[in-house]
Amino acid sequence: MSEKEDTSKEIEDSSSQFRTESKSQLVEKPGLIKEISNLLKEGSDGKPSDQIGETHPRKATLDRHDDTSSSGNTPKRNKEQREALQFSETVTSYDSLQLITETSPSPSSSSITEMTAEYEASVDFLSHETLGKNSLQLSEENEKGLGLGSDDFTVNLKAKGLQEFPKDILKIKYVKYLYLDENKIKSFKGADLGDLLGLEILSLQNNELSSFPSEIQFLHNLRILNVSHNQLSHIPKEISQLGSIKQLFLNNNDIENFPSGLVSLRNLEILSLAKNKLRHIPDTLSSLKNLSVLTLAYNQLTIFPKVLCFLPKLISLNLTGNLISSLPKEIRELKNLGKLLMDDNKLTFLPVDIFQLLKMQELQLTNNKLEVISHKIENFRELKILILDKNILKEIPEKISHCVMLECLSLSDNKLTELPKNIHKLKNLRKLCVNRNNIVRLPEDISHLNNMFGLEFSGNTITDVPIEIKNCRKITKVELSYNKIIYFPVGLCALDSLYYLSINGNYISEIPMDISFSKQLLHLEFNENNLLIFSEHFCSLINLQHLDLGKNQIREIPPSISNMASLHVLILCCNKFETFPIEVCTLANLQVLNFSENQIQKIPPEICNLKEIQKLNISSNQFTYFPTELCQLLSLEELNISQINGTKLTRLPEELSNMTQLKRLDISNNAIRAIPTNIGKLRSLVSLNAYNNQISYLPPSFLSLNDLQQLNLSGNNLTALPSGICNLFSLKDINFDDNPLVRPPGDMCKAKQLYTITRYLQRADERDEKILEKIFKIVANNITETNFQFLCQKLNLAISETDRSTKSTVSLSERVHQALDRWKMESTNLLLTTAALSDQLTRALTLIGAYEIMDKITALKLFTCTIKF
Repeated sequence: MSEKEDTSKEIEDSSSQFRTESKSQLVEKPGLIKEISNLLKEGSDGKPSDQIGETHPRKATLDRHDDTSSSGNTPKRNKEQREALQFSETVTSYDSLQLITETSPSPSSSSITEMTAEYEASVDFLSHETLGKNSLQLSEENEKGLGLGSDDFTVNLKAKGLQEFPKDILKIKYVKYLYLDENKIKSFKGADLGDLLGLEILSLQNNELSSFPSEIQFLHNLRILNVSHNQLSHIPKEISQLGSIKQLFLNNNDIENFPSGLVSLRNLEILSLAKNKLRHIPDTLSSLKNLSVLTLAYNQLTIFPKVLCFLPKLISLNLTGNLISSLPKEIRELKNLGKLLMDDNKLTFLPVDIFQLLKMQELQLTNNKLEVISHKIENFRELKILILDKNILKEIPEKISHCVMLECLSLSDNKLTELPKNIHKLKNLRKLCVNRNNIVRLPEDISHLNNMFGLEFSGNTITDVPIEIKNCRKITKVELSYNKIIYFPVGLCALDSLYYLSINGNYISEIPMDISFSKQLLHLEFNENNLLIFSEHFCSLINLQHLDLGKNQIREIPPSISNMASLHVLILCCNKFETFPIEVCTLANLQVLNFSENQIQKIPPEICNLKEIQKLNISSNQFTYFPTELCQLLSLEELNISQINGTKLTRLPEELSNMTQLKRLDISNNAIRAIPTNIGKLRSLVSLNAYNNQISYLPPSFLSLNDLQQLNLSGNNLTALPSGICNLFSLKDINFDDNPLVRPPGDMCKAKQLYTITRYLQRADERDEKILEKIFKIVANNITETNFQFLCQKLNLAISETDRSTKSTVSLSERVHQALDRWKMESTNLLLTTAALSDQLTRALTLIGAYEIMDKITALKLFTCTIKF
């Protein structure tokens, strides 16, 4: 799972409490529509959302509640472990946090807490629950199948390849909800918006719209309009007539000037203009008194627009990815603001006025230039998420301990040397990230953080971990990689909820017996330490699924590794193995195995016992020949036997074709002269890296690799490419650099455009076909009967009885031409190219001494070489 995925999911879990709180607020305040999760997410990360409301969220919500209620019947300990596991997997790296929570307000209503909390839960659809009781009181209709899930009101034409606005279907159906996402619609030409007067939701995201019709003003019932991910540069002022609209998504377009008509939309609650080209926000925006969620991420704003400070109901503001260097003192007027996202700006300080926003629950300021945080941060008593990564902070004020509701604190990539002494007072803290700072030690009183689920201190100078960490009983994930730890932190072995431990890049040489008690561990990374042996204690981790012991000095593996039956991933690269440890072959469930950068010379036959193996990396070893034992691995999907630092292989066995599930093959940096003639049997092959070898041609069966998408044959001895390469329709990524190519010329291949190459080859084939036909005529018109007999022998061309019987009635020229046509047909069936036939024929003519004919053919070839085609 990527760091960004971790972060976003974690935030969801860490926000679970204020989800509950916000839901209660929704009952009291049914204001905002619930259909914003995807659209606001996409406004920030640029990824298109799914069709608005394809799934009915009411059912999804019930399902989620059912899961929660059923878990309440389990014993407390199991519940805690499950909770911990879920949190860690859903926990964060603020980086992703900024994308998912930043612009994915919840499909709920106007409460900021609900928006933040439900973002992640509902990012897969734009919730139609909005059309339920909270917005237009359609919940009873929805339950009866007459709402968004019903065909009575809905037209869903998502991804239907439409190039124009549909007309006919709208004339035979009363439509309230129209979804035209992911088509190629360029305009509303021909559309009669009079047929859509009852329209409440119109979604046209991911099309090719360059303009918007002024007739949009007649859609008086429109409540949600999504035209994100188009090519709009202008919004007509007539949009001001949409008095009922509450949600408007204009993100990911080419808008340079703020649409003047928007300031008249007095009922607008959600507005997204992310990823446009805005440089200025007009003061008239203050007329949008009901605006609750505003997204202006990734524009070209250089100053914080003061007008934003006078939007009294604003609860979520996203200004990520602009060029703002300071905040105005008027920001204190945003009394209801609960979420402020300003990652990727140029802030150098925070004015004390911002700390008067007492409802602040989420503050993200990643990648700015902040040097200090005011002690006034103590005012943020409701703050739950604080992300300050990638700044130049040297200290965090002690008074952060007053932020008692804080659940996620991320301080990575700063210049901190220590944590606030009273950080242990943050009793609700569940995620603490302080990666890549200058922290020397972890405070002992960290043990008081009893609700901690995730702890990340990678990239510091920590030498030891206090034993007291054992009291953090809920911790599920610990990252301590790239520190200066010499002795394995024994306190971690007492954490019976810990499932993920990364301690790469330290100086640990021994594994304590205590680790054998951590049987709940699923993921263990011990890369780049000083281990001399594969400890027997690891073999007690019977539930471990991922083990990384790469870059150590291990030479052998104990037989007890067979106890690790759950192991799916085993990484032992860059160690001291001279023989492939047969003990590994007992791991029947192993799926990924990496033995690269060792000194292995042979593979044992027992490797066939790895029935589930899918990925195998044995690159840079000392194989003297390709291990044919690998060809027994019928489940293998990825094989890397590149030898950049190892002994070079010279050939590949024909048995390679047995690996019919193989999708990715890397044989680069060897001395291989030929690709197996039956490589076409690898029907599943998607990627082939064979660069830096000595391959001189591609066998005919190569053209049967119909699923091939990526091909790198650079640095070989290819002089010609087969014309049939144009039939590899899946091929997208090619590289033929550094080959002595003639057909096509090497310069033509540098652009790495397959169309250009195949077009050249097609024209070359047409030319070669014409040349061959002329050669046939030269031969037929000039050969003698005796030489014709000799030529047939050299070409293995049998003279049939028919030929003999027609000898007296058919001229020699005609008989020769017929014979050569028959020879051509037979050779074509053997997949010989036209150029190859020409070469074979001229060699045969030379052998029979037909020099006069050869002179004529040579003259023809010289002439054709002067003609550009």
